[in-house]
Amino acid sequence: MSKLATPATAPMVAESLSGDMLLVHKAQAREPNAFRAIMKIHNQRLYRIARGILRNDAEAEDVVQEAYVSAFASLAAFRGESTLATWLSRIVINEALGRLRKKRRTVDMPDNPEAQIIRFPLNSNDDPERAMAQRQILALVERATDNLPDIYRMVFVARIIEGLSMEETADLLGVRPETVKTRLHRARLLLRKALDDEIGPVLLDAFPFAGRRCERLTRAVMERLGFE
Repeated sequence: MSKLATPATAPMVAESLSGDMLLVHKAQAREPNAFRAIMKIHNQRLYRIARGILRNDAEAEDVVQEAYVSAFASLAAFRGESTLATWLSRIVINEALGRLRKKRRTVDMPDNPEAQIIRFPLNSNDDPERAMAQRQILALVERATDNLPDIYRMVFVARIIEGLSMEETADLLGVRPETVKTRLHRARLLLRKALDDEIGPVLLDAFPFAGRRCERLTRAVMERLGFE
């Protein structure tokens, strides 16, 4: 277990830190708001990554929760050599892939082809026809993404849905930028029949993790950490 800063030394140390390391330092000092801030900042990205691997929203949420608990127990391992987002994302990927391997060992059949579709919150004040069109487009994005082979789906989720750069995606997945480029090109080809130019602007709304779901996961992790 890492040595926590004492109340007397915490302010002095905090003054020399910034960004990710400051949040990590405060979390090591068991400041509840630091844990909440980390989760609020990273919940959506981590959920999208887990969902991209597992293709099931409930399992993805569970994986993110487990990854947070594991990460918060190992904060001393974070040295700032990569961003906190990348460090947490790698933990989520390992947790999700481990769960996927376990599932494949225990279930002698392909992944469930009818993976659960995330229901996107829509503005109730929208025009009914517009709302219906949005639902259809988002459902198409989800289904098309779910049907991609694993190596292409992870790149597509990271680059297109999450909006990471080529270098960030390569660092996250542990491959070369050229490999990311090749896989993304292949993913685009596979999706071309299902996706067209008109849905591009709504891709950033795919796989949301906000509102009640974000609050629920944050509250669950805080309870496991003994704060609530």
